[in-house]
Amino acid sequence: MMVAALVAGGVVGFAMGALGGGGGVLAVPALVYLLGMTPSVAATASLLIVSVTSVVALVRHARGGDICWRTGLLFAGAGVPVSAGAAVLSGHLPAWSLTAAFALLAGVAAVVLLGTAPRESGVDVPVRAARAVGAGAGLGAVTGLLGVGGGFLAVPTLVTALSLRMRVAIGTSLLVIAVNSLVALGTRLATGPTTVDWAVVGPFAATAVLAAWDGRRVSAALSPVVLRRAFGVVLVLVSAGMLTDVTLAAVR
Repeated sequence: MMVAALVAGGVVGFAMGALGGGGGVLAVPALVYLLGMTPSVAATASLLIVSVTSVVALVRHARGGDICWRTGLLFAGAGVPVSAGAAVLSGHLPAWSLTAAFALLAGVAAVVLLGTAPRESGVDVPVRAARAVGAGAGLGAVTGLLGVGGGFLAVPTLVTALSLRMRVAIGTSLLVIAVNSLVALGTRLATGPTTVDWAVVGPFAATAVLAAWDGRRVSAALSPVVLRRAFGVVLVLVSAGMLTDVTLAAVR
């Protein structure tokens, strides 16, 4: 179990450092299928891991100047109250519905990532506040409900709907993830009984933090097109695997 936690933590941290997201969408399946947690407990553990890792990765990207602070803060601020409310609602929903919703959202994000080409250069287009607020509220709901930072949706939204360059979208996504994850985690801890297996979550989070630094270096070296396609393929695999699991459980 310890080896699985370390390996999964490394993959999660690397994804967040390189892609600006994907930590939660990879952490939740790993915690459920590799480490045997229930979806509800895995969501809380994922938020803890993603919160710590996103803050570390954010510092790294900020040093490189790859963050649009105004857009990120508008985006994140709009998601705060929605994220808190969704975190409370999540505890009252059946596990299968959370897994199915998670898988469907991952699939939608994959289609968006693989179907549109990111801007790789040029000046960032000014973002309309109303558009950033609307997108941020939707992302906050996903974060609170499913226990993910939302980067797998934030990055394509920042690129396609808000017209940020891919590298800036990655850095800005980490700001949004950090704020939403911390709010959702705080709400979960404050409103209900929560069990955190520190023997598993601690090594998982520590490895993720270390890997996030290496992920940032890879992000700077690779083409945004390659990063986008890699992220999309990973999401397709995760979505297909989780939908298969839900379908087989319903048939049994």
